[in-house]
Amino acid sequence: MRDQSAPEENSTSPLGELPTSRAPWRVASAEAHEGFVLSVRFLDGVEGKVDLTSLIASPKAGVFAELRDKDLFDALKVEGGAVTWPNGLDLAPDAMYRAILKSGIFKPIPEIAA
Repeated sequence: MRDQSAPEENSTSPLGELPTSRAPWRVASAEAHEGFVLSVRFLDGVEGKVDLTSLIASPKAGVFAELRDKDLFDALKVEGGAVTWPNGLDLAPDAMYRAILKSGIFKPIPEIAA
């Protein structure tokens, strides 16, 4: 029988915190630069650039057109291993990772993203 008086460690995350995945393609950090470019680093140390210029400037930008507001673009965060913005937009980290592994840069195509 188990000793009921011994405190148990809670293995769940504290309220308000999302569990963090250890998948190597999860974003560890990101920084905004001029021209709608980001520098990103993934959990496994892979680093590269994300060039959103064509996407944001495109007539097919859809919801990403909101990122033309430089203050909003610069307000990015990394949450749950993805680059996110306060308006709810995010970027798929696995697609960024695959492109950066191949060429060092991810440039989303407006027709696909819209």
